[in-house]
Amino acid sequence: MSDQGLEELTLLNNKLEKLFERYDGLRTKNRDLTKENDTLKRYLQEGNEKIKELEIKYERIKISGALMGDGEVAIVAKQRINELVREIDRCVALLNR
Repeated sequence: MSDQGLEELTLLNNKLEKLFERYDGLRTKNRDLTKENDTLKRYLQEGNEKIKELEIKYERIKISGALMGDGEVAIVAKQRINELVREIDRCVALLNR
């Protein structure tokens, strides 16, 4: 093999080594980012669940405050109770069919 061919082969080999190093680095980075993404998804899901729990608690507090007679909140609570009663009546009607 000529000197030029050997030199080109060496350059090509060096480029391949750099490419493999870069590939390994990117693969590691991808794995790390995937783990971080999964962690963030779990964190977001936990946050959403906490928000739902707090919304339910807030609704309960509003209803209990309404039952004690807090004006506008009492009206909203009574409307919500009426909606729930109507929904229950519809369910009972469907069960009786």
